[in-house]
Amino acid sequence: MTRNTRGSLVRPFSLPDSASTPVVTPLSPSVVYASETPDALDAQYEGRVHGYTYAREGHPNADVVSQRLDAMEGGQGGLLTGSGMAAVSAVLLGLVKAGDHVIGGNQLYGRSMRMMAEDLPRLGVATTLADPCDAADMAAAIRPETRLMLIEVVSNPTLRVADLEGIAALCKAHGILLVIDNTFTTPKAIRPFDYGADIVLHSVTKLLSGHSDVTLGYVVARDPEVMQRLRIFAVTTGLTPSPFDCWLAERGMLTFDLRFDRAQATAAVLADHLAGLAGVKRVLYPLRDDHPDRDRAMALLKGQGCNMLSFELDGGRPAANAFARAAEGIAFAPTLGDVGTTLSHPASSSHRALSPEARAAAGLSEGFFRVSVGLEEPEALKSIFSQAVSAARAAS
Repeated sequence: MTRNTRGSLVRPFSLPDSASTPVVTPLSPSVVYASETPDALDAQYEGRVHGYTYAREGHPNADVVSQRLDAMEGGQGGLLTGSGMAAVSAVLLGLVKAGDHVIGGNQLYGRSMRMMAEDLPRLGVATTLADPCDAADMAAAIRPETRLMLIEVVSNPTLRVADLEGIAALCKAHGILLVIDNTFTTPKAIRPFDYGADIVLHSVTKLLSGHSDVTLGYVVARDPEVMQRLRIFAVTTGLTPSPFDCWLAERGMLTFDLRFDRAQATAAVLADHLAGLAGVKRVLYPLRDDHPDRDRAMALLKGQGCNMLSFELDGGRPAANAFARAAEGIAFAPTLGDVGTTLSHPASSSHRALSPEARAAAGLSEGFFRVSVGLEEPEALKSIFSQAVSAARAAS
């Protein structure tokens, strides 16, 4: 008699067959995938068949999210990474070498600025920061060895609007890769490939996922060869996204359009409300008449102001502390894109690595706050912010 040994094996069984399919994408946490033979594995690595091998090289949940983002951005073959800064790193470290030169917008996310100021120069890559609102200023920074420019369409946290069309023409004329961080604006407001961008990246952690329970990034290049270089670098250096985070991100992205529209509408209302409060020095929202780049915002974003606003209080740090304490129910946290409204203070969080002089030059005083507007009722937010501004005035 032949003994059945399958029951004594650790992993003898495959998934049960089913005539139906799941409505929700299954979570696939497996780190490794088994192939039938060495020939079958060769076929996968050589691209003759599609299959998974090792999660660092890709997994189903990452592919599902990247395909959704590709469709939103008008790209193809995009890559999920473990964080937004992993996507930035894949670009800045995967595409340049010692002796190259990189230009960045002079108002970027704090860690992107830190990479430009410290990490790239340490590796022999020269960097220059220039004003993305002025294509002439960006042009003045170009050198023969300039390889790429990194800008945000709407800057973090001062919400200035880049001269995207002028910069794209400049990059095309000089053969420079134009990299756009589209985290703030999202493809709902603008698709940078339509304006000449070569590479688009996101912190998927933020509004795309939208629930503050995911850490992910995404990058996609127009040129397949550039995309392959990014992919190889990300796989080699282990910029791997978690399957569970990808699964959560897909769930969040299903409601992205609804959340974007609701938060954007409330942000416009809150910006106008703050502008009328005594003790508020200035309010920055791209579609307000007093925004320095309003005309450009209307042309580029086509009436989409997005969900971010910034404002500055009179009274400096004492006023800022009082405001944060009094803004009951508003999370004081260095994030954006949550279902709830969050409050960020760049001087003590995202841009704390900058010197006081550098923050002052960027307009980031101790009274400056960035607000990521969530899904609360507008009247509730107006009431909370009014009370908090009053507390700030009393403390200053």
